[in-house]
Amino acid sequence: MYDRWVAAGYFTADASSGKPPFSIVLPPPNVTGSLHMGHALNHTLMDAMSRRRRMQGYEVLWLPGMDHAGIATQNVVERQLAGEGLSRHDLGREKFVERVWEWKAEYGGKILGQMKRLGDGVDWSRERFTMDDNLSKAVQTVFKNFFDEGLIYRAERIINWCPRCQTALSDIEVDHNDDDGELVSIRYGDGDNAIVVATTRAETMLGDTAVAVHPDDERYAHLVGTEVELPLTGRRIPIVADKHVDPAFGTGAVKVTPAHDPNDFEIGRRHDLPMLTVMNERAEITVPGPFQGLDRFEARPAVVAALRELGRIVAEKRPYVHAVGHCSRCDTVVEPRLSLQWWVKVEELARLAGDAVRDGRTKIHPPELGKRYFDWVDNMHDWTISRQLWWGHRIPVYYGPDGEVVCVGPDEQPPSGDGWTQDPDVLDTWFSSGLWPMSTLGWPSSSADLEKFYPTSVLSTGYDILFFWVVRMMMFGVHQMDGVQPFDHVYLHGLIRDANGKKMSKSRGNVIDPLEWMDAYGADATRFTLARGANPGADMALADEWAAGSRNFCTKLWNATKFAMMNGASVAAPLPAASSLTESDRWILGRLGALVSEVDGLFEDFQFAKVAGALYQFTWNELCDWYLELAKVQLYQGDASRVSATRAVLGHVLDTVLRLLHPFIPFITEKLWTALTGGESLVVAAWPAPFEGYADAVADARIADVQKLVTEIRRFRADQGLKPGQKVAARLAGYAGGHEEAIRSLVRLTPASDDFAASASLEVALADGVVTVELDLSGTVDVAAERKRLEKDLAVARKELTQTEAKLGNEAFIAKAPEKVVDKIKLRKETAVADIDRITARLAALPAS
Repeated sequence: MYDRWVAAGYFTADASSGKPPFSIVLPPPNVTGSLHMGHALNHTLMDAMSRRRRMQGYEVLWLPGMDHAGIATQNVVERQLAGEGLSRHDLGREKFVERVWEWKAEYGGKILGQMKRLGDGVDWSRERFTMDDNLSKAVQTVFKNFFDEGLIYRAERIINWCPRCQTALSDIEVDHNDDDGELVSIRYGDGDNAIVVATTRAETMLGDTAVAVHPDDERYAHLVGTEVELPLTGRRIPIVADKHVDPAFGTGAVKVTPAHDPNDFEIGRRHDLPMLTVMNERAEITVPGPFQGLDRFEARPAVVAALRELGRIVAEKRPYVHAVGHCSRCDTVVEPRLSLQWWVKVEELARLAGDAVRDGRTKIHPPELGKRYFDWVDNMHDWTISRQLWWGHRIPVYYGPDGEVVCVGPDEQPPSGDGWTQDPDVLDTWFSSGLWPMSTLGWPSSSADLEKFYPTSVLSTGYDILFFWVVRMMMFGVHQMDGVQPFDHVYLHGLIRDANGKKMSKSRGNVIDPLEWMDAYGADATRFTLARGANPGADMALADEWAAGSRNFCTKLWNATKFAMMNGASVAAPLPAASSLTESDRWILGRLGALVSEVDGLFEDFQFAKVAGALYQFTWNELCDWYLELAKVQLYQGDASRVSATRAVLGHVLDTVLRLLHPFIPFITEKLWTALTGGESLVVAAWPAPFEGYADAVADARIADVQKLVTEIRRFRADQGLKPGQKVAARLAGYAGGHEEAIRSLVRLTPASDDFAASASLEVALADGVVTVELDLSGTVDVAAERKRLEKDLAVARKELTQTEAKLGNEAFIAKAPEKVVDKIKLRKETAVADIDRITARLAALPAS
C-alpha cells in the first residue's frame, strides 16, 4: 500500500502549483540511528499534520533527510577499525573519511526503511543529507558570512573536553549526572598564614595559580595580597580577593585553577593569573614529577595520599554526591580544559531569535514553553563550534606561513603554496543542522522550493532539544533570511516514559521498541496509541495494554465498516433531507457535524491527544455502541425507504469518520475507505467540511433517553444475575419515546404476553417522564447462586466501607493528605454505602430458596 502511494506521487510536492503551501522539514535523525519511540511519536504527529493539510487542498512538502552526526558516526567507524586492529591514524584523514562514506552507504540510514513501515508520507524525491554538496555549500557560506561580520572568532577559552572522543563539546552536548565522589579539604601554608580549600578534583591542585577569597571576608583580610606555598610543587601562589567567591560556602576560600575550570578561568582573567595546563588530551598528568603520565583518576588518590603524608589533608568526605558532566555520546566524564577553539558570538543572533518569538513571527505551542525558550536565548554563552574530528564539515580557514588567516567562501579558491595549511577541525554537527530549513530548500541559491515553502509551516520536535536545535535554526534563519523566521509554528511534544512514568533506558529494561509494537499490534495501532497520549509539552506514559486497546479500536472500526457494507451502506447517493430521516439518523449526523468542527479546532491548536480522544469516543461509543445497534432495527424491520435512508446515513458517517481518522490511522482507513467508496485513495481525498442542517435538539434528547433507559435496564439485569444474552419478558410502562423496538433489541426484552406477571421492576426518570420497567424473572434466576454472589459482593462493599471510614477517621492522615486524595476516599465511602444499600435490598427481594 505504501509503495503504491509513493509510486503514485502522492507525497511529491509541486513547487509550481497554485495551492497554498504547507511544509515541514523532518528533524534529521542520525545516520547511525534506528527508529525509537520518540521518533515514532514525532513522525506520527508530523504525518498527521501533513496528511490532513494534503486532504484540505494544500501543496504539502514533508522533507526527509539524515544528519551526518559527527561524533557518533566517527565513533562507530573507529570501533569497526579497532576490530581490524587499526586506528584512524593508520589510515590517514582522507582514507578514513572515505571509509566513513563507505560505512554510510552500506549501513547508514536504516531508519529510512523503518519510517516507511510507520507510514511516513515524506517526499522521498527531496531526501537530503547534511554532507550533501548543496548543504555543505550552505555551511561554508554561513561560516564565511559570520567570519566577515566578526560573529565567528578563534580564542583560548575553557571548553568541555571528552578524553575518549578527543574533541571539544558544547555545553548542550554534556549530560550532568549525580555521581559519587569525594570532597577533600587541603591546608595550604602554615600557622597564621594557613588557608584551607576544598575540592572534588584534588589532581587539579597541581595547576593552581592562586587562592581566592571574598573581598569582604574579614577572616582572610590579612592574607589578601600575600603568597602561600602550593604543596607538592614548591611554587608560591597569591591569595586574591574576588567577588565570585561565596564566603558562606565551605571555608570561604577556593583554589583557582584557571586552565581547568570555567569559573577559575574568569577569576584568572580578572587577576591576570598564569594559566597552567596540567593534563594532556587524554586527561593524563603532564606535570614533571611522581604523577606524570598518570590518568586523572589514578592521579587523584595518589595526590591525596601524598598530601596526607605531608599532613595537609584536613578533612575527607566520602561518598560526596555532586553533579558531574559526562559526554552525551560516550558517557566519559568531561574534563574542563583551556583550549584554542572557534566560537560563534551569539549575543546579537540570540536577540534576533528571541525577537522573532516575542513579536509573533514564530509561535510556540504550548505557549508556556515560551519561557524555557527565552531562558535559553536570553542567557546564551558563546558557542564552541570546532570539533577535533575528521568526519564533518571542515572549517574553511587556511593559515599561511607568515601568520596569515584566510576564510574561504564556497566559490573561492583556497590559498596554496608552501606553508599554507587548512584548519584541521570540523564544525559542530548542530552548525549544519541549524541550517536545515534553508539548506534543504536550496539556499544559498534561489530556488522554486525556497520561494514556495520557506518559511516552513511547522516544526515538530521534543522539548528536550529546544536549545540544541530549535534555537540554532532560529538564530541562523532570522539572520541569514533578512528577518524571516524558519518556521511559523514550533510544536513541542514531551518525552516517552514507561507505564510508571519513569524515563525509558536500556539499563532499566523498560524500553519499548516501536518496531516490536508494529509486529505485535500493527503500525496503525502504534500510531494511534502515540497520538492519544500526545498532549502539547507533556511527557507520555506508555504500556503494552494501551497499544492492545488501540488494536481493538482498529478491529472495531474494521467490523463496523464490514457490517455496514454487508448491509448495503453506500456513499453514492446524496444524503436525504433531515425531515425524511429518523431521530436516530438525525442524532448521529448532528453529532458527526459537531465532531468535524471539534476535530478541526483541536488540530489547529496542536491538541493531538484531544483529536484522537474525540475520534475514539465518537467511533466506539456513539457510532458502534449506539447508532449501529439502532440502525439494525431500521435495516431489519424498516420499510424500503427507511432502509435506503439508513444505508445512506451509515455510509456517509463511515466515509467521514474514515477521512477524519486517516491522518492517525492511514493503512486500515485506506483499505476500508476504498472498499466502501470505490475512491482512488484517502491520501488525496477531500478533508470533511463542516456541515449543518441535521442537528436536532429533540432527537438528541430522545436518544439520550434511550441511552439512559438502556443503561439502567442493563445495570438492573446484571444486578438480578441475568446473563447478557438471556431474554426476559417485560413491559415498558409510561414510555412513549418512539424507540421501543430498538430498546427491546438492545436489552433482550420480549413483549409481555396476556398472562404476563411482573416479579421485579425499576423506575427510570427520563426527559419525557418516568418509565416503569416491569419484568417477569420467574424461572430465570438461580436463587441460591444469586444469593451467594450477592453476599460475596456485600462483604467486599462492607470491607471497603470499613477501610475508608478508618482513613477518614485518622486525623493525622487527613491533616497531611492532599485534598484530592481525601475527596477520592470520601467518594469511595459514598459508593460503598450505596452498594451496601442496593445489595441488601436485592437480597431481601430474593425469594426463599
